[in-house]
Amino acid sequence: MDMKLVAVVAALVLVTHAPPSEGKPLSLVERCYCRSTVNTLPKVHIRELRFIQTPNCAFQVIAKLKSNKEVCLNPEIRWLQQYLKNAINKMKKSKQAN
Repeated sequence: MDMKLVAVVAALVLVTHAPPSEGKPLSLVERCYCRSTVNTLPKVHIRELRFIQTPNCAFQVIAKLKSNKEVCLNPEIRWLQQYLKNAINKMKKSKQAN
């Protein structure tokens, strides 16, 4: 049997029996969503907040504005720190009540 044919058959067998990759490419996994942050943003402009914690990136806070634009907030903003403290205290109280 021709060695090229054997190599092609072996490659096809490996490709068809290899488990499919379900993850994102490494370059997308390691990329942080927030590359720059906003230090001042009035709360009245914010529709919702989203928090992202990944192993390769710092704690990230994404604010969706009423204009549907998304911006990254500096997690050290004073009102945001107070918001997070209140949310944590609320979660602790609800766990203690159960």
